[in-house]
Amino acid sequence: MYVSGEIKMKSIAIYCGSSDQISEKYLSAARNIGKTIAERGIQVVYGAGSTGMMGAVANAALEAGGEVFGIIPKIFDTPQLAHAGLTRYEVVPDMHTRKAMMIDNSDAFIALPGGFGTFEEFFEVLTWAQIGIHSKPIGLLNTDGYFNTLLKFFDEVKERGFTYKEHNNLFQTNTDPITLLDLMDSYSPPENLSNWVDR
Repeated sequence: MYVSGEIKMKSIAIYCGSSDQISEKYLSAARNIGKTIAERGIQVVYGAGSTGMMGAVANAALEAGGEVFGIIPKIFDTPQLAHAGLTRYEVVPDMHTRKAMMIDNSDAFIALPGGFGTFEEFFEVLTWAQIGIHSKPIGLLNTDGYFNTLLKFFDEVKERGFTYKEHNNLFQTNTDPITLLDLMDSYSPPENLSNWVDR
């Protein structure tokens, strides 16, 4: 059981894949981080899905006694896709509203392996951190090296002058959920983050 003084992150948004056609290692990682978050007394905020890694995260958090807040656009609010047993469940008009509500209701963000939607959500919160809209912790759970190519590309983007070194410090990455959450819990935004505008 995790023991801490003050809990800095009271809710974490999880971005991840909803496909069932994936390896068990990804589903296991999703269950692991859902359980770990719940054991720390942190609420899971996610897209309210019942399939793939989304469902695995939610089920593991609930089984560990945690709270799970699901936010789903009405186009996906169907018995086949939506999770019926969440602590809190909100149906919203569209994807934009869902993303905004997830951000507003979360103290931090973690992206697990996923597809285009996961990338889009991760890059939105990362971009918002870059331009100073928020200073919340961001994490990548790099299960089985899923994000290795992306992390290498980030280095190339920096080497070509499109970002600066402090931008690569806007997020934490690790393969282990416990270590990742510890890194995020101690996160402080880069001190010279605003300086890049003047360069």
